[in-house]
Amino acid sequence: MAALWQFPGGIHPTGNKHQSSARAIREAGLPPALILPLHQHIGAPAQTRVEVGDHVLKGDCLADAQGPMGVPVHAPTSGAIEAISLQPVPHPSGLSDWCITLIPDGQDSWGQRHPVSDYQQHERTDILAHIRRAGIVGLGGAGFPTSVKLKPPAQDTITTLILNAAECEPYITADDRLMRERAADIIAGLDIMAWLVRPERCLIGIEDNKPEAIGALEEATRGSLIEVIVIPTRYPSGGEKQLIQILTGREVPHGGIPADIGVICQNVGTAAAVARAIHQGEPLISRITTVTGNAVGTAGNFDVRLGTPVDYLLTCAGAQDKAIQQLIHGGPMMGFTLTNPAVPVVKSTNCIIAAGTGELPGPAEEQPCIRCGACAEACPMELLPQQLFWTSKSGEFDKAEHLNLFDCIECGVCAYVCPSNIPLVQYYRHAKGEVRTRRAEQIKADQARQRFDARQARLERDQAEKEARRKERASAMVARSPLEPDQPENSKAARGAAVREALARKNRTPSSKAGSGDTPATVASPGTGASAAETTAQPPDLADLEKQLAQARNKLNTMAGMLKEAQAGNADNVDKLERAVAKNRERVTRAEQALADARTRVDATPTSTD
Repeated sequence: MAALWQFPGGIHPTGNKHQSSARAIREAGLPPALILPLHQHIGAPAQTRVEVGDHVLKGDCLADAQGPMGVPVHAPTSGAIEAISLQPVPHPSGLSDWCITLIPDGQDSWGQRHPVSDYQQHERTDILAHIRRAGIVGLGGAGFPTSVKLKPPAQDTITTLILNAAECEPYITADDRLMRERAADIIAGLDIMAWLVRPERCLIGIEDNKPEAIGALEEATRGSLIEVIVIPTRYPSGGEKQLIQILTGREVPHGGIPADIGVICQNVGTAAAVARAIHQGEPLISRITTVTGNAVGTAGNFDVRLGTPVDYLLTCAGAQDKAIQQLIHGGPMMGFTLTNPAVPVVKSTNCIIAAGTGELPGPAEEQPCIRCGACAEACPMELLPQQLFWTSKSGEFDKAEHLNLFDCIECGVCAYVCPSNIPLVQYYRHAKGEVRTRRAEQIKADQARQRFDARQARLERDQAEKEARRKERASAMVARSPLEPDQPENSKAARGAAVREALARKNRTPSSKAGSGDTPATVASPGTGASAAETTAQPPDLADLEKQLAQARNKLNTMAGMLKEAQAGNADNVDKLERAVAKNRERVTRAEQALADARTRVDATPTSTD
């Protein structure tokens, strides 16, 4: 007999499993319409690949997986796509999500299937890809993609593969009936998963309140190395971390996953789905769902197609609408209330409870915490529920994180034992949602800051390149100048001389035409100096120089105004305008110098006499 360990805390609530476990699994049949949400799993929603009006066959892919954690969605039957729209979905928020509405044609015709005849002759990566294409997720309620779970990190060596058959939550018997009737499919799926992860041991953990299922599993595993281990009935022994601790004595570290301690845990329903996907080529298009409660006439378990409306399923179970006081998706401990019975069955729908009058009393009025410590004693994760409650209620979410808020598995044990009727799990869920929202906002802020820093670096790089090109042009101009580059005064004097020479050439009179009355003395002869040319030149046009100076000053004032506005608005072209203002200021200076020189020459010109 295998050694067993115990996990801390836990409770023994009333099971209420006999109402649904006595009847064999029944087919739910085809509803008038199937509503298939694109988001039925942990990870990104699937992306539709069909359009309204398309005719599809059973098993056809309707939406492709998106991202590493995504899985596709398939057609549970043949029919026509009626709509792709927002529809109510099973979620605590009661909000709508994108769904594909499929109208069955009644033929239930299969599309092309791709079974793997001898999976051991294929690459393990190919089998994992096949499981992902089949859309298989954990059917215990979490909805984690199975292909991801069966491919642990490279640094983790898997020594133990555990099949979770505990089904510890009250009312739910879907796994119980599945093990009784389809144990061979479960073991076939376990063999496939064991071949993929190559563990040293394969264990099936099942509570001792399921004797028929225990017998069926023992018969199916006879002659194999698979161990069927019976554990005491105690809630929440079916929690992944709790079952691992019971069977191996190991604890999953804070913030870690079971693979970190060499363990992978899968649900029995998931194992059966893997077997059908590999051996029959069937994607995940249906599941076993418990329908129970005092308002149900014939409680039991149904093989129901995904997308079937809950109200249709309740009709199959003989539920009386007027007798339903509360409708719950999942179990009474970890489930949530459904406000709309038209929501569809999804991959994580393991149970629907139609509670009658007084069966599941509503929450009593919340009272102040009396600090009795009962919640801490019952917590299977050894957390501090009181402190988590206070920090969550007061909005101190950072402190709640430091108290290991995300280690809470939301099993509901703390709220079950609380004498003050405090809905502790609701506070924890709210705090987790706020923390996730803040993390997402922080990620967006970090990305925005990175984009801003990248833009600033690009602008600075462009500016540096422009400045380098400007310096290169300036260096080239200095190199072409006959003056030394380290003599700025000489350079300035040269520019002034060039301006004066240009003005002199402009105002210089041409030589006397032949036959004119002008005397040759008015024309500079070869060999005479520049002074001779200047003394014989006509006076410069002062009006024209004054006009040029006014134009230069007007342009300078305009550019200076544009620069002031750009500086006030922190515009990107401030540097460019500063260079333009400097250039126009130089032009004004040259024009003023030219005008001053011209006036000096006019004053120095002698008055002619007869």
